[in-house]
Amino acid sequence: MDDATKTELEAAAFRRLVSHFRERTDVQNIDLMNLSGFCRNCLSRWYQEAANEKGLEMDKLEAREIIYGMPFDEWKKHHQTEASQEQQEAFKKSH
Repeated sequence: MDDATKTELEAAAFRRLVSHFRERTDVQNIDLMNLSGFCRNCLSRWYQEAANEKGLEMDKLEAREIIYGMPFDEWKKHHQTEASQEQQEAFKKSH
């Protein structure tokens, strides 16, 4: 496989992942962190870091809006729930 095709496939998989996260607003970031060790915020940070490495200025909130599909504060208002004691304890154990 040539590099261009590989990059296209990786980009398609990334877009699919972002789309999936946008659709599954019921899955909280703490659940993602507890199960996989990364969440939407991690993904947005990686996106921001990649942009910055390419010389593009992007801050944390701009990157989060790309991943969440809306301003982060709006997403939190509509979709984020309070973490349960069990979720918080699992997070402490894994991190």
